[in-house]
Amino acid sequence: MNSEVIDKERGLIFLIQSYSIQDGPGIRTTVFMKGCPLRCPWCHNPESLNSYPELMTHDTKCIACGKCVDACPVEVVTLSKQGGRKIDRDRCNLCFECVEVCPADALTKVGEYMTVEQVVDEVEKDELFYWRSGGGVTISGGEPLLQGPFVTNVLRACKERGLHTALDTCGYSPWPLLEKVLEYVDLVLFDIKHMDPKAHEEATGVSNALPLENLYKIRDQKKVWLRIPLIPGYNDSEENLKKISALGQEIGAERISILPFNKFGDGKYENLGRQIPITEVKPPSRERLHEIQQSIASIGLHVTLGE
Repeated sequence: MNSEVIDKERGLIFLIQSYSIQDGPGIRTTVFMKGCPLRCPWCHNPESLNSYPELMTHDTKCIACGKCVDACPVEVVTLSKQGGRKIDRDRCNLCFECVEVCPADALTKVGEYMTVEQVVDEVEKDELFYWRSGGGVTISGGEPLLQGPFVTNVLRACKERGLHTALDTCGYSPWPLLEKVLEYVDLVLFDIKHMDPKAHEEATGVSNALPLENLYKIRDQKKVWLRIPLIPGYNDSEENLKKISALGQEIGAERISILPFNKFGDGKYENLGRQIPITEVKPPSRERLHEIQQSIASIGLHVTLGE
């Protein structure tokens, strides 16, 4: 099977979350695709960044049975009374044999390849909730457009079943691919990190020119909610927020969602064997969030916190 067929028929997914109420209208199922072209240091889903399955540890669950040590074919897992279980990640070949034998789920595989049919079967399990609440399915990430052909097929299948569909994206994608995906999308949740090109590239690793170019094209075709991951000291200045507000007015955004920085991802970085990118930033206060919400709403935009 060639790579093009795999891209269309199988996707790498790290989570399918039922009863999601923060990724679009109503009660939704959110499908989280693995892989992202950006490297935002505030990302609270670090398991979404790499486009391959990864090993995650959960040390508090480890019962020190030693089965992972015996199962590892490259002998990178060790166990001692002093240091507990250790994994040499530089030498790990990601065979996941240790995961298969762990009786306590102290080792897990993050990322599974699924077919379109498997994903849609999972989505349809909560179909009753969609009809009652005005919800549906949201494809998120990572960045779902990295797996554009597969995502297109999933969304097409969802629309064939009469489901409301939403795409959560940073917009960093060639327009022809994005345009194809949009054929089967009812709502676009568009992440805005920063309006200044230099600040955007310094933080994320890519320019905001392509995302903004795509956003202006999207607004002519689809309903848009702008989402601001609010990072104190990075993009919460009055100047930047005014520019985002003006952008929201210009494109006719249905709402602007403020997503405050949180520390929920810190443990995940550690469990993936990575350093936490930023440790000095603290979540914004509730008072500051309401101040920003009122400021943006004062120009006639619908603003929400945390969704």
